[in-house]
Amino acid sequence: MAKRRHVFISHHHADDARVTSLTNMLRRNALEIRNSSIRAKPANAEKLRKGLIAERTLKRLLRMKMSWASTVVVVIGKNTHKRPWVNWEIEMANRLGKRIVGVYEHGGTENDIPPALDKYGDAVVAWNSKNIIGAIEGRCDPQETPTGVERDTRVGSRGCAA
Repeated sequence: MAKRRHVFISHHHADDARVTSLTNMLRRNALEIRNSSIRAKPANAEKLRKGLIAERTLKRLLRMKMSWASTVVVVIGKNTHKRPWVNWEIEMANRLGKRIVGVYEHGGTENDIPPALDKYGDAVVAWNSKNIIGAIEGRCDPQETPTGVERDTRVGSRGCAA
């Protein structure tokens, strides 16, 4: 029987397919993810792009969806660090006391890590189901490069050794 975790997946909407890949990979490895993040349908994405949804409305919706989750997972893709909403979501997760885990998508680099994730992230892991699950569940707090090599030696950081 698969374990179930309630998470909010922070991502650039151009990376929606990676969110699906991530949840499918974790499901195959006995972790069912209940994702409360916003996955904008084309019509809503267009409204967002045109600024037709009030910022305070969007922030309230994101806070409500995030409050339900135990962990915020940040998909680190090309240019994630340039997305102001991703940084805002990470800062809000920190204020809400959520566990924050960054996951590099294929092609993501250390330069793509949002500043708020570097500041508040509990773990940053490569696209590796064992380490992602360990980080989501709080069993380990690695700081990895996209290839899974340790990227920094934070005080108190727990690697994901077996």
